[in-house]
Amino acid sequence: MKISGNVITLNEERHIEACIKSLQQVCDEIIVVDSGSSDRTVAIAESLGAKVVHQPYLGDGIQKNVALGHVSNDWVLSLDADERVTEEMAHAIQQLSLGDKGVDAYTFRRRNMIGERWIKQCGWYPDRCIRLYNHTSARFADVKQHAAVKAQKVVNINADIIHYSFRNIGELFAKPGRNFSGRAAKIMYHKGKRAHALSPFLHGLNAFLRKYIAKRGFLGGVDGFTVSMSSAVNSYLKYAKLLEYQRDPSVTQQDDFKNIW
Repeated sequence: MKISGNVITLNEERHIEACIKSLQQVCDEIIVVDSGSSDRTVAIAESLGAKVVHQPYLGDGIQKNVALGHVSNDWVLSLDADERVTEEMAHAIQQLSLGDKGVDAYTFRRRNMIGERWIKQCGWYPDRCIRLYNHTSARFADVKQHAAVKAQKVVNINADIIHYSFRNIGELFAKPGRNFSGRAAKIMYHKGKRAHALSPFLHGLNAFLRKYIAKRGFLGGVDGFTVSMSSAVNSYLKYAKLLEYQRDPSVTQQDDFKNIW
Protein backbone atom coordinates (compact mmCIF):
# COMPACT_ATOMS: atom_id res chain seq x y z
CA MET A 1 0.00 0.00 0.00
CA LYS A 2 1.46 3.36 -1.04
CA ILE A 3 1.75 6.35 1.32
CA SER A 4 1.71 10.10 0.66
CA GLY A 5 3.87 12.38 2.81
CA ASN A 6 2.57 15.75 3.96
CA VAL A 7 4.55 18.70 5.41
CA ILE A 8 3.41 22.28 6.04
CA THR A 9 6.13 24.92 5.79
CA LEU A 10 7.03 28.57 6.25
CA ASN A 11 10.72 29.44 5.90
CA GLU A 12 11.95 25.95 6.79
CA GLU A 13 15.08 25.79 4.62
CA ARG A 14 17.08 24.56 7.62
CA HIS A 15 14.81 21.55 8.12
CA ILE A 16 12.99 20.69 4.91
CA GLU A 17 15.67 18.59 3.18
CA ALA A 18 16.19 16.22 6.09
CA CYS A 19 12.45 16.02 6.69
CA ILE A 20 11.64 15.08 3.10
CA LYS A 21 14.47 12.56 2.88
CA SER A 22 13.24 10.88 6.05
CA LEU A 23 9.71 10.67 4.60
CA GLN A 24 11.03 9.18 1.37
CA GLN A 25 11.99 6.05 3.30
CA VAL A 26 8.29 5.05 3.22
CA CYS A 27 6.43 7.54 0.97
CA ASP A 28 6.18 7.43 -2.80
CA GLU A 29 5.09 11.10 -3.02
CA ILE A 30 5.56 14.19 -0.84
CA ILE A 31 3.12 17.11 -0.71
CA VAL A 32 4.52 20.32 0.80
CA VAL A 33 1.93 22.96 1.66
CA ASP A 34 3.84 26.23 1.86
CA SER A 35 2.39 29.43 3.30
CA GLY A 36 4.66 31.96 1.59
CA SER A 37 8.27 31.11 2.38
CA SER A 38 10.76 33.84 1.48
CA ASP A 39 13.82 31.58 1.85
CA ARG A 40 14.87 28.48 -0.15
CA THR A 41 12.24 26.14 1.30
CA VAL A 42 10.24 25.79 -1.91
CA ALA A 43 13.29 25.39 -4.15
CA ILE A 44 14.76 22.69 -1.91
CA ALA A 45 11.46 20.81 -1.70
CA GLU A 46 10.99 20.87 -5.47
CA SER A 47 14.59 19.77 -6.07
CA LEU A 48 13.85 16.67 -3.98
CA GLY A 49 10.79 15.83 -6.07
CA ALA A 50 8.12 17.14 -3.72
CA LYS A 51 4.94 18.71 -5.05
CA VAL A 52 4.57 22.19 -3.55
CA VAL A 53 1.11 23.63 -2.95
CA HIS A 54 0.99 27.37 -2.21
CA GLN A 55 -1.56 28.29 0.44
CA PRO A 56 -1.65 31.31 2.81
CA TYR A 57 -1.67 30.04 6.37
CA LEU A 58 -5.12 29.00 7.60
CA GLY A 59 -4.19 27.61 11.01
CA ASP A 60 -2.64 24.29 12.00
CA GLY A 61 -5.24 21.62 11.29
CA ILE A 62 -6.88 23.39 8.37
CA GLN A 63 -3.51 23.91 6.69
CA LYS A 64 -2.52 20.26 7.10
CA ASN A 65 -5.79 19.14 5.55
CA VAL A 66 -5.09 21.21 2.42
CA ALA A 67 -2.74 18.46 1.24
CA LEU A 68 -5.61 15.95 1.19
CA GLY A 69 -6.90 17.56 -1.98
CA HIS A 70 -3.60 16.80 -3.71
CA VAL A 71 -2.55 13.34 -2.49
CA SER A 72 -2.76 10.25 -4.72
CA ASN A 73 -2.99 7.70 -1.90
CA ASP A 74 -5.45 6.93 0.88
CA TRP A 75 -2.73 6.70 3.54
CA VAL A 76 -0.98 9.91 4.59
CA LEU A 77 2.09 10.33 6.77
CA SER A 78 2.10 13.87 8.16
CA LEU A 79 5.18 15.48 9.71
CA ASP A 80 6.10 18.98 10.79
CA ALA A 81 9.24 20.25 9.06
CA ASP A 82 11.30 19.83 12.24
CA GLU A 83 10.28 16.17 12.64
CA ARG A 84 12.03 13.10 11.21
CA VAL A 85 11.05 9.52 10.42
CA THR A 86 13.63 7.31 12.14
CA GLU A 87 14.89 4.05 10.61
CA GLU A 88 13.06 2.23 13.40
CA MET A 89 9.81 3.99 12.48
CA ALA A 90 10.30 3.36 8.76
CA HIS A 91 10.84 -0.35 9.42
CA ALA A 92 7.71 -0.51 11.59
CA ILE A 93 5.61 1.17 8.89
CA GLN A 94 6.93 -1.20 6.22
CA GLN A 95 5.65 -4.14 8.30
CA LEU A 96 2.08 -2.79 8.50
CA SER A 97 -0.77 -4.24 6.45
CA LEU A 98 -2.32 -0.94 5.43
CA GLY A 99 -4.81 -2.71 3.16
CA ASP A 100 -6.63 -4.08 6.20
CA LYS A 101 -9.82 -2.15 6.97
CA GLY A 102 -9.69 -2.52 10.76
CA VAL A 103 -7.44 0.50 11.45
CA ASP A 104 -7.90 4.20 10.65
CA ALA A 105 -4.64 5.57 12.06
CA TYR A 106 -1.39 4.79 13.86
CA THR A 107 0.35 6.65 16.67
CA PHE A 108 4.10 6.92 17.24
CA ARG A 109 6.17 8.09 20.19
CA ARG A 110 7.70 11.52 19.70
CA ARG A 111 11.24 12.13 20.92
CA ASN A 112 11.41 15.88 21.63
CA MET A 113 14.86 17.44 21.53
CA ILE A 114 16.70 20.57 22.65
CA GLY A 115 19.72 20.65 20.39
CA GLU A 116 20.79 17.00 20.34
CA ARG A 117 19.54 16.36 23.89
CA TRP A 118 16.54 14.07 24.24
CA ILE A 119 14.16 15.38 26.94
CA LYS A 120 12.45 12.38 28.53
CA GLN A 121 10.69 14.13 31.43
CA CYS A 122 8.23 17.06 31.75
CA GLY A 123 5.66 15.20 29.63
CA TRP A 124 7.94 15.46 26.58
CA TYR A 125 8.16 11.68 26.11
CA PRO A 126 6.59 9.45 24.89
CA ASP A 127 4.27 12.27 23.72
CA ARG A 128 2.30 9.94 21.45
CA CYS A 129 0.71 11.43 18.36
CA ILE A 130 -1.06 10.16 15.25
CA ARG A 131 1.05 10.74 12.18
CA LEU A 132 -0.04 7.95 9.79
CA TYR A 133 -3.73 7.87 8.89
CA ASN A 134 -6.19 6.86 6.20
CA HIS A 135 -7.67 10.14 5.03
CA THR A 136 -10.85 8.44 3.80
CA SER A 137 -11.80 7.85 7.45
CA ALA A 138 -9.57 10.18 9.48
CA ARG A 139 -8.13 13.68 9.21
CA PHE A 140 -6.80 16.56 11.29
CA ALA A 141 -9.41 18.51 13.20
CA ASP A 142 -10.23 21.76 11.42
CA VAL A 143 -8.86 23.92 14.24
CA LYS A 144 -6.26 26.66 14.09
CA GLN A 145 -4.05 25.68 17.02
CA HIS A 146 -2.63 22.40 18.37
CA ALA A 147 -4.52 20.23 15.88
CA ALA A 148 -4.58 16.44 16.18
CA VAL A 149 -5.83 13.73 13.86
CA LYS A 150 -9.36 12.58 14.68
CA ALA A 151 -9.77 8.85 14.14
CA GLN A 152 -11.90 6.04 15.54
CA LYS A 153 -9.74 2.93 15.24
CA VAL A 154 -6.18 3.77 16.33
CA VAL A 155 -3.21 1.46 16.92
CA ASN A 156 -0.07 2.41 18.85
CA ILE A 157 3.28 1.63 17.21
CA ASN A 158 6.37 1.35 19.41
CA ALA A 159 8.70 3.43 17.28
CA ASP A 160 9.90 7.01 17.56
CA ILE A 161 9.62 10.19 15.54
CA ILE A 162 12.42 12.65 16.28
CA HIS A 163 11.26 16.22 16.88
CA TYR A 164 13.92 18.92 16.86
CA SER A 165 11.81 21.21 19.00
CA PHE A 166 14.44 23.86 19.80
CA ARG A 167 18.02 24.43 18.70
CA ASN A 168 19.11 25.58 22.16
CA ILE A 169 17.85 26.88 25.49
CA GLY A 170 17.79 30.45 24.18
CA GLU A 171 15.29 29.46 21.49
CA LEU A 172 13.27 27.55 24.09
CA PHE A 173 12.69 30.82 25.95
CA ALA A 174 12.51 33.10 22.91
CA LYS A 175 9.69 31.30 21.08
CA PRO A 176 7.11 31.53 23.90
CA GLY A 177 7.72 35.27 24.21
CA ARG A 178 7.70 35.91 20.47
CA ASN A 179 4.98 33.63 19.17
CA PHE A 180 3.11 31.25 21.42
CA SER A 181 2.11 33.46 24.32
CA GLY A 182 1.11 36.43 22.17
CA ARG A 183 -1.00 34.31 19.86
CA ALA A 184 -2.66 32.52 22.78
CA ALA A 185 -3.41 35.84 24.51
CA LYS A 186 -5.01 37.22 21.34
CA ILE A 187 -7.17 34.11 20.99
CA MET A 188 -8.30 34.29 24.63
CA TYR A 189 -9.05 38.01 24.36
CA HIS A 190 -10.96 37.49 21.10
CA LYS A 191 -13.05 34.76 22.80
CA GLY A 192 -13.88 37.06 25.70
CA LYS A 193 -11.70 35.38 28.33
CA ARG A 194 -10.47 37.77 31.02
CA ALA A 195 -7.62 37.75 33.54
CA HIS A 196 -7.18 39.36 36.95
CA ALA A 197 -4.11 40.76 38.66
CA LEU A 198 -2.98 37.39 40.06
CA SER A 199 -3.66 35.37 36.90
CA PRO A 200 -0.13 35.59 35.42
CA PHE A 201 1.53 34.51 38.67
CA LEU A 202 -0.94 31.71 39.47
CA HIS A 203 -0.94 30.24 35.97
CA GLY A 204 2.84 30.49 35.75
CA LEU A 205 3.29 28.74 39.10
CA ASN A 206 0.80 26.03 38.16
CA ALA A 207 2.59 25.40 34.85
CA PHE A 208 5.94 25.03 36.62
CA LEU A 209 4.62 22.63 39.25
CA ARG A 210 2.81 20.56 36.65
CA LYS A 211 5.98 20.10 34.58
CA TYR A 212 8.52 19.86 37.38
CA ILE A 213 6.55 17.79 39.93
CA ALA A 214 3.59 16.05 38.25
CA LYS A 215 5.49 15.36 35.00
CA ARG A 216 8.70 14.51 36.93
CA GLY A 217 10.88 17.20 35.43
CA PHE A 218 13.02 17.03 38.59
CA LEU A 219 14.43 13.76 37.25
CA GLY A 220 15.79 15.58 34.20
CA GLY A 221 18.42 17.65 35.96
CA VAL A 222 19.14 21.09 34.54
CA ASP A 223 17.17 20.44 31.34
CA GLY A 224 14.13 19.29 33.31
CA PHE A 225 14.23 22.43 35.44
CA THR A 226 14.77 24.62 32.37
CA VAL A 227 11.84 23.13 30.45
CA SER A 228 9.64 23.60 33.53
CA MET A 229 10.74 27.21 33.83
CA SER A 230 10.05 27.80 30.14
CA SER A 231 6.54 26.45 30.57
CA ALA A 232 6.04 28.78 33.52
CA VAL A 233 7.32 31.79 31.54
CA ASN A 234 5.06 30.95 28.60
CA SER A 235 2.00 30.68 30.83
CA TYR A 236 2.93 33.83 32.76
CA LEU A 237 3.40 35.86 29.56
CA LYS A 238 0.16 34.58 28.06
CA TYR A 239 -1.91 35.87 30.97
CA ALA A 240 0.19 39.00 31.44
CA LYS A 241 -0.46 39.92 27.79
CA LEU A 242 -4.17 39.13 28.16
CA LEU A 243 -4.29 41.40 31.21
CA GLU A 244 -2.46 44.10 29.26
CA TYR A 245 -5.06 43.97 26.48
CA GLN A 246 -7.76 44.54 29.10
CA ARG A 247 -5.99 47.39 30.88
CA ASP A 248 -4.30 49.35 28.10
CA PRO A 249 -6.34 50.22 24.98
CA SER A 250 -3.25 51.63 23.27
CA VAL A 251 -1.65 48.15 23.25
CA THR A 252 -4.85 46.52 22.03
CA GLN A 253 -4.99 49.01 19.15
CA GLN A 254 -1.37 48.27 18.17
CA ASP A 255 -1.94 44.53 17.66
CA ASP A 256 -3.70 43.19 14.59
CA PHE A 257 -6.49 40.94 15.87
CA LYS A 258 -7.60 40.20 12.31
CA ASN A 259 -4.28 38.48 11.61
CA ILE A 260 -3.71 36.19 14.59
CA TRP A 261 -2.28 33.47 12.35
